[in-house]
Amino acid sequence: MSSSGTPRRALRGRHGECGALNHMIADAKAGRSQVLVLRGEAGVGKSALVEYLVESATGCQVLRAVGVESEMELAFAGLHQLCMPVMEHLDRLPDPQRDALAIAFGLSVGSAPDRFMVGLAVLSLLAEVAEEQPLVCVIDDAQWLDRVSAQTLAFVARRLLAERVVLVFAVRTSSPAAGDDPLSALPELVVRGLRDDDARALLDSVVPGRLDEHVRDRIVAETRGNPLALLELTRGLTAAELAGGFGRPDARPLANQIEQSFLRRIGSLPDEAQRLLLAAAAEPVGDAPLLRRVAERLDIGADAAGAAEAAGLIEFGARVRFRHPLVRSAAYRAADPGERRDVHRALAEATDPGFDLDRQAWHRAYAAVEPDEALAVDLERSAGRAQARGGIAAAAAFLRRAAELTPDPAGRGTRAVAAAQATFESGAPDMALALLAATETGPLDEAQQARLARLRARIVLARRRGGEALPLLLDAAGRLERVDAGQAREAYLEAMGSAVFAGRLGARVGVRDVAEIARAAPRGPRPPRPADVLLDGLAAWFVEGRVVGAALLNPALAAFRRAAERNEDDIMRWLWLSWLVAGDMWDDETWYVLSTHAVRSAREVGALNYLPLALSYRAALHVHAGEFDVAATLIGEATTITEVTGNAPLGYAMLLLLAWRGEDPQAAELIEAGARQATSWGEGRAIGIRHYLLAVLYNGLGRYEDALAGAEPAMEYEDLGVAGFSFFELIEAGARSGAHEAAAAALRRLEERAEADGSDWAHGVVARSRALLCEGPAADLLYREAIERLGRCRIAVHLARTHLVYGEWLRSENRIPDAREHLRIAYEMLQAFGAVAFAERARRELLATGESVRQRAVEVREALTAQEAQIARLAADGMTNSEIGAELFISARTVEWHLRKVFTKLDVNSRKKLRGALAQG
Repeated sequence: MSSSGTPRRALRGRHGECGALNHMIADAKAGRSQVLVLRGEAGVGKSALVEYLVESATGCQVLRAVGVESEMELAFAGLHQLCMPVMEHLDRLPDPQRDALAIAFGLSVGSAPDRFMVGLAVLSLLAEVAEEQPLVCVIDDAQWLDRVSAQTLAFVARRLLAERVVLVFAVRTSSPAAGDDPLSALPELVVRGLRDDDARALLDSVVPGRLDEHVRDRIVAETRGNPLALLELTRGLTAAELAGGFGRPDARPLANQIEQSFLRRIGSLPDEAQRLLLAAAAEPVGDAPLLRRVAERLDIGADAAGAAEAAGLIEFGARVRFRHPLVRSAAYRAADPGERRDVHRALAEATDPGFDLDRQAWHRAYAAVEPDEALAVDLERSAGRAQARGGIAAAAAFLRRAAELTPDPAGRGTRAVAAAQATFESGAPDMALALLAATETGPLDEAQQARLARLRARIVLARRRGGEALPLLLDAAGRLERVDAGQAREAYLEAMGSAVFAGRLGARVGVRDVAEIARAAPRGPRPPRPADVLLDGLAAWFVEGRVVGAALLNPALAAFRRAAERNEDDIMRWLWLSWLVAGDMWDDETWYVLSTHAVRSAREVGALNYLPLALSYRAALHVHAGEFDVAATLIGEATTITEVTGNAPLGYAMLLLLAWRGEDPQAAELIEAGARQATSWGEGRAIGIRHYLLAVLYNGLGRYEDALAGAEPAMEYEDLGVAGFSFFELIEAGARSGAHEAAAAALRRLEERAEADGSDWAHGVVARSRALLCEGPAADLLYREAIERLGRCRIAVHLARTHLVYGEWLRSENRIPDAREHLRIAYEMLQAFGAVAFAERARRELLATGESVRQRAVEVREALTAQEAQIARLAADGMTNSEIGAELFISARTVEWHLRKVFTKLDVNSRKKLRGALAQG
């Protein structure tokens, strides 16, 4: 860490870019955080702008890190570089954050830290440092950050607001596509080549003598104004050579040309200086004492450092720094493989295993010439430790190298499949597929081939939910029957899930066909696992009917709940199916238990393949509980992760929230568009979801005929986890629009479902639906029963809507005082949720009873953003700023900033008054 000194003059031709960086520093000093990604081709001037920022940050502290290609697979390597200079502030963090960061950096031992807790810890650490002095953090060559560091820093960047922190990334244009780039959604400044006049002036400043005008124009045109190319490609060439056209840049990509220039300069150095540069390139942290120990082992004399520095390629100080990131890559690539292995071997020997055993193993792996079983075993052990520090992605990296170093073909195949599975579960399906393709070229036994086939099918299912994966899963299940009955049953369960998602778009093999095949599957382990019970229950459900299936599925859900209490990972893996079953059986308690555990478990191990689905289902639970703002936060988080991993988008929770809010005039179009996107890859279940969501939307708006038209097609196919909800909406729409026959038919099917389910939620919605279709005292009793039962479960939106339809019925019966009571409850609940359309329906009914309705609630909701409203509620409940920050993954300072705005908007001056102001709203 350093404090910047005297500001430097603006760079030639970079007036606008320098001005933007100056504004960022000014904002940080004024208490506003800023984030920027500098993106451009190699040599275009990103690093120069980073240096300008650092040197201009007078009165600020500076933290630096640089991405290193050879460490892209070592979890938290980049983050470790950035944060180590300020780790003395670690003790100021809340215990959970401190422990998570200490484990991630290998400073202490413990179970795998929650990845989002690590992100919050970094956010809090930077905020703590910035309390003393504004903080500037720069990360150069960020395209080479390890994946976990990049994702964590992107997480931090999205949550910076009022911490006095500037966070700047420099990234090459040739970095991964936006879908694979965690930084793609951050504010960005594209750094382009210099204008021709600036490029000519820069070229003239470094070329001796007078340069032929035509040659100069040709060089400017060919370099496209790239500053480093202008400086480096002409270095060492005389004016005569330039005028004659010698040394002209060739047709290679510009980054290669610049690197070739550095290679020429490195090649002109003494051998010992070249080896010292190679060692520094292979040691990415810039650890000067470690580099000195390595130099001694390689018999590199003290003069080597002076020669490398004199060439302007590197600086040796408290930390070792290359002049430009391309120098590092050039120094590494200039060496032959044997020289690289020698350096990595020396680094492994010089690294203290008590300090960083895994980095030592990594260097040993790079030093290996031939397969080495002992080293492969050590890498497998490192995979376990790496998972504790960085999650599945880090473990996958070690497993991949372990597979490469395994001498026995059978053992190599086993490790390769394990590495591919860990890679897939870490959220890198393309890399996993590439690894599988390479593994297939080697000798595999029948068991390995079967497991590989299943993993490939699972990746297809994750990328495109629907029927495409179904034949692949059935094929894998058939193969596995001969070698592993347990995995065969899991593959059949995945095939059944694929058929469920394919729904009415399923081709020749439907869900019943798969269920019949699965019923003939071999017996699994004893005692049966939750997944085994789930398979048997679903097979019976689809073949013999709901009543028979429910008798098996209730124990299955109970088994999953028990597994959640024991913190077993199976909950996370099978949430995508168990959640749908729980919803279809109106089991809100299982919804809560499974989604809570799955989110926590996926975060702890960094399972980005599972986390978005867990977040999406958890968000759906919050929608049904009337906690719309919490749901919106989780939906945003899930969306961000799916954009990074490239898996199929999870639009259900977002569209569910949209339908229940009922305030967006484009809601119907967005629901239709979401269904079209999902059905484009064969997810027929999305059609049923579309009908259900349109029915919710139109019932809220009081457009009952449209709601009926939306819900009726849902009767055509019983989509798991959708059909029952659609019946609920159809009954209300039919009762209100006069389509009593359609409503009665839906009620009969709803009653059949409830007979197999014993939950208060199930019986509550049935009582409410019966009440809508009858009259007199019977209706009154049924409405009261529905309110009592729904009041005992988590599904607050249905409770509020029951108060609403009961109030509407009471007004039609001319029981005005009773109607006002229930309509008032409905209005206040729905307004607090943010269910704008349903709340407006309740308000209109209240006005019809002669009751005046204050508009304060609408004004407050419009005044406060979703995050402000959420923070205000948590503060009103007595949580501190730090506790709120931990809950919402933002810093305490940002919480304070939001609360100041909340106090102003609600015209209050203390937390004590918040509860009253929110109650009025």
